[in-house]
Amino acid sequence: MSADIFVMRFESGETAPLDMGVAHEVLGPFAVAREADFLSVRTADGEEADVYFNPPTGITFNRFGGGGVTDLLAVLLRRLDAVLVAPGGPVLVPREALRQLLPDALTDGCPVVVAGTGAEIDRAFKAA
Repeated sequence: MSADIFVMRFESGETAPLDMGVAHEVLGPFAVAREADFLSVRTADGEEADVYFNPPTGITFNRFGGGGVTDLLAVLLRRLDAVLVAPGGPVLVPREALRQLLPDALTDGCPVVVAGTGAEIDRAFKAA
């Protein structure tokens, strides 16, 4: 997938800060290149993604294909209690309770899908 996808957190329909320390803890072991607010990650299966940190409220993933990267995304979403926003696609939540925290404007005409594993994230993107 070459489009950008966004990791975000919401509280009461408003954007909320992400714990960037936790994000670096999850993603850091997979980094093959680092710059300020940027990581290039590679998983054990050879899947890669560019990751841009937009503190305090966003992380952008670009140029990823699935597999190990979606497994990594699933861990990141759970650890951050965050959601995955794909422009023109579904909003993915790792657990049902997060659905109620999303702003109406984000979900208007856009499906919200519970996807707690990498395989579920892959399926949701393919179904969109």
